[in-house]
Amino acid sequence: MTTFRWFKYAVIVGWLLLLLLLARRDFFIAALDSGEQAVLLQAKYQQYYGVHLNAKRIGWVMEDVRPVDGGYRIRQQASLKLKVINSVQPVDMDLHAELDSGMRLKSFQFTFSSPFYSTKAEGKTEGRAVHFTLDTGRTVIKDTVTLPETPLLPLNQRGYLLAKMSKAGEKLKAPFFDPFSLTKRESVITYKGPDKELVSGRIYNLHEFTESYSGMTTRFWLDEQGKVIKEESPAGFVFEAEPKFKAMNIEAGGDELLAAVAVQYSGALPPEDSAAAIYQLRFPAEAEVELNGGRQQFADGRLTVRKEAFPPQADGPEDCGANAAYLRGSRYVQAEDKKIIAKAKEIIGDVTDPVQQVKLLTDWVYANIEKRPVIGLPDALTTLDSRLGDCNEHAALFAALSRSLGIPTAIAAGVTLQKNAFYYHAWNEVCIQGQWISLDTTTKQLPADIYHLRFTRADVEGQIAIGGLLGKLEIAIPQENN
Repeated sequence: MTTFRWFKYAVIVGWLLLLLLLARRDFFIAALDSGEQAVLLQAKYQQYYGVHLNAKRIGWVMEDVRPVDGGYRIRQQASLKLKVINSVQPVDMDLHAELDSGMRLKSFQFTFSSPFYSTKAEGKTEGRAVHFTLDTGRTVIKDTVTLPETPLLPLNQRGYLLAKMSKAGEKLKAPFFDPFSLTKRESVITYKGPDKELVSGRIYNLHEFTESYSGMTTRFWLDEQGKVIKEESPAGFVFEAEPKFKAMNIEAGGDELLAAVAVQYSGALPPEDSAAAIYQLRFPAEAEVELNGGRQQFADGRLTVRKEAFPPQADGPEDCGANAAYLRGSRYVQAEDKKIIAKAKEIIGDVTDPVQQVKLLTDWVYANIEKRPVIGLPDALTTLDSRLGDCNEHAALFAALSRSLGIPTAIAAGVTLQKNAFYYHAWNEVCIQGQWISLDTTTKQLPADIYHLRFTRADVEGQIAIGGLLGKLEIAIPQENN
């Protein structure tokens, strides 16, 4: 495989997880009393949805709801075929859940499978907390997510919105737990008013709503019974209610997903060996971004990226260790695990200088992790065991190894240049001698080139925020670069 193809795997496929998070049905139930919801869901129902990308059906979603004594039994299934680098990647998800009479989550079991990756998760709710276990087949992760209120599970019957919202501009807020990403969020729903919408070649009289969270906005339309008829995600996926035979008639992967994540730019780029680059950026005001810090400065829509010296020429002013998040482990960056600690010590040997330790870790991750498309939730221990992955796996493993040695390390998420466009990507930043230094273990860059533009610093579970930029980020190169 050529270097270019390796790079495409590492950069593009690394963000398929993000696309899946945006593509899956983001259904949820607002905080209604049990009586109202019982009226809405007195009988069992089953509904299928076709999943479309660029007008081609690439998957389906099924939801089955059955009332049982004192609550509901839910099953949600999804199957997608995603075309990646001319290869169709099948992705399957299956959720079983038990809900109480108010549609609040009691317990769940969730399975996910894709090439080179499969997981099983299960959990139970106690009050406002969801305790869960995630089994990747190579490691077991246990964690707890606490919400502001008793957690709610998404469903496609949203009749309660029509009962509570009748005027355009009215809003509702709801806490939500997602069994796929095992994360929490609080969504804001806005009623836009009655609307005529084209669905499967027919015009329907529907009610339009938007859902906003983490800087992202989806649109969906309800019929008079409160059923979702159509939904559009920020990544360009469209869901339409369809008969089972039609929804399950999946085409051969649809269009190449490169087009779904690429960001075109205007203007002439500065040479790669330039000391700095200036970018004119446009993105939604509500996007949750972290553009300032380290080698980046952002003001008045202009981002300046300065390439760092490695090793640092002088001590910097920043106490990078002051933020404990860059030193401790997290759900998918298991810096305190004995296997991670042992491997880091093995890699560095007797070297005590942090500068040389970072170089040794960078070289090792680049050389020992096979560049493969892995669609799933990347964690350091699984990657250490499997020795394969894309940019997310590389970044998570490097962060765990580096933090285990006491080196403040962040996972950077943003875009980087490949040929004639910018693609979403993940890499790392380390703090050495009071200075943040960027590095990319998928391409063996230390420091990373000036075409790496960071939009957030977050471990894997926090990177969903960058989804607010999908399809909305604009990049222009001012003339003063040249």
